[in-house]
Order: sequence, then C-alpha cells, then structure tokens
Amino acid sequence: MKILVTGGAGFIGSNFIHYWVKSHPEDQIVNLDVLTYAGHLESLKDLEGNPNYTFIKGDITDENTVKSAMSGVEIVVHFAAESHVDRSIVNPLQFVKTNVLGTAILLNAALDAKVKRFHHVSTDEVYGQLDSNDPPFTENSPYNPRAPYSASKAGSDHMVRAYFETYGLPITITNCANNYGSYHDPEKLIPRFITNLLEGKKVPLMGRGENIREWLHVEDHAEAIDFVLQKGKVGETYLIQGEEKTNMEITKMILNALGMDESMIEYVEHRLGHDFRYAINGEKLQSLGWERKHNVGEDLPKVAEWYKANQWWWKPFKEGRPIVDRSAQKSYGP
Repeated sequence: MKILVTGGAGFIGSNFIHYWVKSHPEDQIVNLDVLTYAGHLESLKDLEGNPNYTFIKGDITDENTVKSAMSGVEIVVHFAAESHVDRSIVNPLQFVKTNVLGTAILLNAALDAKVKRFHHVSTDEVYGQLDSNDPPFTENSPYNPRAPYSASKAGSDHMVRAYFETYGLPITITNCANNYGSYHDPEKLIPRFITNLLEGKKVPLMGRGENIREWLHVEDHAEAIDFVLQKGKVGETYLIQGEEKTNMEITKMILNALGMDESMIEYVEHRLGHDFRYAINGEKLQSLGWERKHNVGEDLPKVAEWYKANQWWWKPFKEGRPIVDRSAQKSYGP
C-alpha cells in the first residue's frame, strides 16, 4: 500500500512515519513537506536510503506538486498545518492559506486520485475553551475557535466534512490533545522549557500557570490514527483524549526531572485570546477498543533525557531563531 503523509517532517508527522515504518514495513510512504521552521529532515535521518520512503519538498497549496505527490496513493494522512498560536496572531493570513486552502487542494487531488481514505488530523482547540467545572468536549460539541490558528483548523475540518457529504470522499477526522515526545520543535511549551533549562535559562510561564491542557504522547497519537484507519467509520470524527494538567504542573514535572526548582520560572503575561482550558472526551474511540499507553508523569523525565542526549538535534534550530514578538500582535483600541 502507498500512503501519503503531509507535514511528515514536523513533530507529529515524523513520529507517525517512524511508527508506520515499524508497524507496516511493507508499505510505501511519501512524505510531502515544505520544510518551514518546524519541519526538520534531521528527524528522519534514519530513513535515508529506505527504498519504501520518499521525501518530496513541496507546499500543499501548490496544486501541481500535490497532484504529483498523490499519484498511486491509497491513503492520505494529513498533518501539514501552520500550528503555532502566537504566530497565527502575528500573521493570520498565512494560517488561512495553509490550513484552509491547502487542505482544500489536497481534498481535490485525493478525490481525483480516488483514494481509499483521507484522514485529517485536527486539534481540540477548534471547540474553544472550557471553565474549570465544564464537562469535556465531545464529537458533537459546537465549534467555537478563539484564535486565528484554531479558526483556520476549524475551517479545514469543515472542508473535509464537506468533501464527504458532497462528493462521497471517504474521510475520517481525529481531534487530539496537545502532544509531547521526542523531535518536538523547541518553540513549543514542553521542549522550550526543557531546552531553556538545559541552557541555564528560565522558563517563560504565562500567568501563574493556571491554564489547563490535555497531554497526549505522540506515540499514542500515531497508534490512535492507525486504529481509526483500521476500525473507524468513514465520515466520522474521533477525539483522542490525553491527561489534564495545569501548565504549572507540567512546569514542575520538568523542573523536577532536571533537578531544578521554581526559581527558574519567569512569569509572563498571557497572549491575546489565550484559552483557559481544553479537555475532550475520548469515549467514542475507546469504545472501539483503543487505549492510551503512556503516562505524562512517567514519560516527561524520559522526554527531558531525550533532549539532554540529543542536543545535536535541537540546538541548531534554537540558535539564532527569534522568539515570536508579541508586541507585533494585532490589537484594536487603546
């Protein structure tokens, strides 16, 4: 079988490719990635020379590139997206272009190629935020995105469903919690905090660390997608649930893993439109037999050790890269 993975040089995409090569070694994998700041071929160095792995550098908004990459493909797993909330606030139109237009172009090509499945990877952020006592979101919760990133992902979800309803394209969608694991770009919270501490720098914690997120190990995510491809119903959405933790809890776990204390925390202001809490109910997927194998408390020390042992991977990406300037974020009024 031939599978097209978009955004396969990114954090989740590269881990998914590693998982697929190990679990389905007979399959051919085509990795289509434009290699933005978050796409790193270094994450896939071990696959260089593998006859069943092909890399194509290209943009999902380029129709000709997408059509070529789709040739002979039976399954599409679509990760490619602009995904950093701060960057979406500074440059929202880029997120609309990649996440909405790019997804539509992929869907069109998949329809022409008569693929057997188009699997779209989305986020829990499309549902908006929850208060402390609100029940978790379900697949039937209304969309209420609050930032350009989540709004653009919501738009892509709707396009995927529209191609199922209008054209009969065999699709599935998963919306997942925040991921963690190896090969995670150091701009995101967990790897940024770990690498800052390894460099002797403080960690920038927004507010008092009260915001709540769910955390899902990237290997669990890869297995869940494979599970949905095998046992999920065409046209359906499945939520992949993680573990709820406050940002302060995650920060303390990282500090403890590296033998440091709370003096290494630098409290910073919340960004614009920062959501208080995300949580999703994964019972629909679990009812089919899928189970999460990893535990944040057990795994974060292992993740910290990975970054400590693999500074060759993350240091070149972090050195010289400017932090997103929140002063450039758009605002209205005084």
